Amino acid sequence: MFEIVIRYFHFIGIFALFSVLVVEHMLIKRRLTAEEMHRLARLDALYGISAVVVLLAGLAMWFLVGKPAAFYTANPVFHAKVTLFLIVAALSVFPTVFFYRHRRTTRETIPVPPVIVILIRLELLLLLAIPLLAVLMAKGIGLG
Repeated sequence: MFEIVIRYFHFIGIFALFSVLVVEHMLIKRRLTAEEMHRLARLDALYGISAVVVLLAGLAMWFLVGKPAAFYTANPVFHAKVTLFLIVAALSVFPTVFFYRHRRTTRETIPVPPVIVILIRLELLLLLAIPLLAVLMAKGIGLG
């Protein structure tokens, strides 16, 4: 039962992570009002929470439940998957800092640097590749 719960949280975290990022992408504009910025900051916090859920559940699946840890550790596809996840996490730092800094602004509108939109789109693109790598890894591709 523990394995089922861990896998469930992993999937729910993935769905939340991707969904929140899509919503962020839909809401972001060249200029944001203080209310919109506050909303995006709260969404981004939810994005961070879902990323932590995905990470913790993923680590639990790697070391505690399911296949032996060696199955994952020896697989380069697994390493590619984890690397993509870490790249997405790194790309999310600048937008997160931007949203956090401006979440309580008193200005009427805040200009959004174009790089924020580019980073969010890049995160979405890279996140799309991770499930493919997960399926390949689960089928044993990369083990030999």
